[in-house]
Amino acid sequence: MHQDKKDRILLKIHRHPNGGAMKRREFIKKTGQALGLAVVTGGTGLLFHNRESVAYQQLSSKTASFIVPVNPGLPQLTLSASEDHIKALNATLDAIGGITRFVKKGEKITIKPNVGWDRTPEQGANTNPILVGEMVRLCLEAGAAEVIVTDVTCNYAPRCFLRSGIQEAAEAAGARVILPRDEDYVKIDLGGEMLTVWPVLKHFVETDRLINMPIVKHHSLSRCTIGMKNLYGILGGRRNQLHQQIDQSIVDLANFCRPTLTVVDATRVMHRGGPTGGSLDDVTIENTVMCATDQVAADARAAEFLAMEAAQVGHIALAHKSGLGEIDYKAAGYKEIIS
Repeated sequence: MHQDKKDRILLKIHRHPNGGAMKRREFIKKTGQALGLAVVTGGTGLLFHNRESVAYQQLSSKTASFIVPVNPGLPQLTLSASEDHIKALNATLDAIGGITRFVKKGEKITIKPNVGWDRTPEQGANTNPILVGEMVRLCLEAGAAEVIVTDVTCNYAPRCFLRSGIQEAAEAAGARVILPRDEDYVKIDLGGEMLTVWPVLKHFVETDRLINMPIVKHHSLSRCTIGMKNLYGILGGRRNQLHQQIDQSIVDLANFCRPTLTVVDATRVMHRGGPTGGSLDDVTIENTVMCATDQVAADARAAEFLAMEAAQVGHIALAHKSGLGEIDYKAAGYKEIIS
């Protein structure tokens, strides 16, 4: 792609807080270092994805469970479809009990979107920034004392947060966006078969509530990446070591980290080339949002957007077998709201 065209794409998503577009010269100066480092990593980001720190604080074994009590009168999975993505999010959230079921006044909330890749929103590799911004707004409206948006990216973090549009949307809504530093990790015994003692970004355990916001897309190793796989983004260290037994490591992680709420972004769905993607030809527009208190049920329903049966997806089937949730999402309690 011609450089001027690249700059125009980037300028389109990066704006000053007052709403004015950043001047081309100022933008290029600000992101020059990010561009250079992206070239050094060969575009894959593996240098950052697998870096190891020696300055971890050690914590005792714990389960990072932020779940809310099951309400028998409410579904555990809701779905809404609308071209207005904010409307879809609010409809599906209201149907599962509303934001005040999940966020209480004075609480610290951590939101975990997928910000793994140096991609634009149209490419479907990262969570829709419109949804992230609206979730921040809702949490603050419910009385949250602070809302943090963060992720352990695979590509260079400043570029990922910038090009995805997530930093701008989250900050505009009032969140504190945190790009991980080496000193932000703690070592925790996750208690899994594959995942034992591992560095975890502290913001995902030092919080009152955790909202997981994955996007639905193809994955070359795990077949799909939705809610449970998105939790890889809480980990530091050499995550590629976990790929040898990826299904078990995903289940270990889902057993350790139990979100308050899973908000599934199926507004754009990547069918091939995941998790990095790149081609718009691989993405379909589905305009759908789901909310779930059962992360297995959420993944099971979302897998259908990729024409996959949940029972044939290793980590979803194993998670159900391990008692982490219901693979038969209708049995878990399911409601659709179609606008």
